[in-house]
Amino acid sequence: MAWIPGGTFAMGAEGFYPEEAPVRKVTVDGFWIDSHSVTNAEFALFVQETGYRTVAERPADQGPPGSMVFVQPPGPVPLRDWRVWWELRPGASWRHPFGPESSIRGKSAHPVVHVAYEDALAYAKWAGKDLPTEAEWEFAARGGLDGVAYPWGDEPEAGRANIWQGIFPWLDRSEDGHGTSPVGAFAANGYGLFDVVGNVWEWTSDYYRSGNARFDAGDDPLTPVGDVAENPRVDTPAGAAVFASRVVKGGSYLCSTGYDHRFRPAARQPEAIDSGSCHVGFRCVRRQALQAG
Repeated sequence: MAWIPGGTFAMGAEGFYPEEAPVRKVTVDGFWIDSHSVTNAEFALFVQETGYRTVAERPADQGPPGSMVFVQPPGPVPLRDWRVWWELRPGASWRHPFGPESSIRGKSAHPVVHVAYEDALAYAKWAGKDLPTEAEWEFAARGGLDGVAYPWGDEPEAGRANIWQGIFPWLDRSEDGHGTSPVGAFAANGYGLFDVVGNVWEWTSDYYRSGNARFDAGDDPLTPVGDVAENPRVDTPAGAAVFASRVVKGGSYLCSTGYDHRFRPAARQPEAIDSGSCHVGFRCVRRQALQAG
């Protein structure tokens, strides 16, 4: 883990997506954070010691167990409907990221994926840690650089992160590989953290609220309010119904400069807590109050 000294920073961004605005001064206390996403090997040890079964491996209310998998179209498709390139695939799980016939053999150092929010939280508690708040995560991801778009500066430099190379979602030149990459394959940020943008989205503990709503006076992002509290099925900005969404941060290997420009510390989107996918993982924190224990 890396020690993050805490401080005040400009959280959010202007000029990209409305849910990232407004930019606001936020202060966080010091904390420890994993230097990289939790890997398949680390998650396997947790499962081995506890017998834990992830949400994707349990019987579903409707249909067999499974999880969301990216399916690359053979050619150009309209970009208005993400369902063109996503599929709920039976048998997909952290052990079988693309379905029953796939495996994580040779990928022990890759981030674990297909983990729902409760799976990530269960691992964190087992490890004596917690999931980061959105503010903690973003402060750490910036690596000490305040007010810039990326952990390295203001330009999306090639070779800095595992993102989509080509024309999303059908043409991937695979210049940095296809799918997830081993943790540590790209340079660390100023705090020594790897893959804070690209590779996999990462869970935070905050409930998702868009734009200005998350900055209401006295607001606690760890407590569901309004529509979320009264009705756990809420609409995302894209109009898709989700179940009590939490914030995920950092973008993934499916992000690109030409389509989903979200491989940035300020980027954020809702993720339904009752499901996982092939490009969502997590890392953990240990707060100063827990350090002595």
